[in-house]
Amino acid sequence: MMEPICPNAFTVDVEDYFQVTAFEKKITPEQWNDWPLRAVANTETLLDLLAARGVKGTFFMLGWIAERAPDLVRRIAAEGHEIAAHGYDHRLVYRLSEDEFRSDVRRTRTLLQELSGREVSGYRAPSWSITDRTPWALRVLVEEGFRYDSSVFPIRHDLHGSPDAPREIHRRETEAGPILEFPPAVVRVSGKNIPVGGGGFLRLYPYWLTRRMLRSIKTQTGPFVVYVHPWEIDPDQPRIKGASLKSRFRHYVNLRTTRWKIERLLTDFDFAPMKDVLSRAETVLAY
Repeated sequence: MMEPICPNAFTVDVEDYFQVTAFEKKITPEQWNDWPLRAVANTETLLDLLAARGVKGTFFMLGWIAERAPDLVRRIAAEGHEIAAHGYDHRLVYRLSEDEFRSDVRRTRTLLQELSGREVSGYRAPSWSITDRTPWALRVLVEEGFRYDSSVFPIRHDLHGSPDAPREIHRRETEAGPILEFPPAVVRVSGKNIPVGGGGFLRLYPYWLTRRMLRSIKTQTGPFVVYVHPWEIDPDQPRIKGASLKSRFRHYVNLRTTRWKIERLLTDFDFAPMKDVLSRAETVLAY
């Protein structure tokens, strides 16, 4: 049975298996064209899963993928899903200068708007890489026309994280004006924030535990975010040789169970595009 009243956000980070941060030391962007592109077919499978259940979501698109698969962008928009930006070529924000970041988000937003015919108002940084090291990033997003961000992960992690950041939807003030922040889902356990509901965490935990933690989050802090990647429903993807054991574990653990878990989530919870969830939250935050 679906839960009533306020929906949660179902999101997809549209990137391919060879573009992830875990493998960046083995495959550079200059080598991406040498690898089979599987993100299009996998994203279309996700679209079919959502259509079968009447669910709309938000697709955070890499510009690199969008340029090579414009019809995919158009299909996502035509089926009523939200198009949002995920950067052009998956460069981590804290490795960019302010000017480089501005150029990246402007290029990506312009491309996605031209292909979809829709305004792009949301952004998610590759690998959640807006952190305390990038105090200018949210201001740049506001200046470039974005109304919300979903990049600040309130956890401790070796690649990202702002453990003291709020866990719930909140408004961030910048020199250029406000922006809404919708952080990835975390549950508070013994004074620590535990990530849940997406990526390797969704694949690692047994589904009953994920469902229990997400229900707890909904009770404590309101709507939550689920996030998946197209490559996570593709257990037959080419294997990257030579990567570290940690990187291989993070990327390949439980790939064969992801599709089933997504189907269960779509049955057990109510979802909507992130912009729609935030529209309701913004009304509440105004008071």
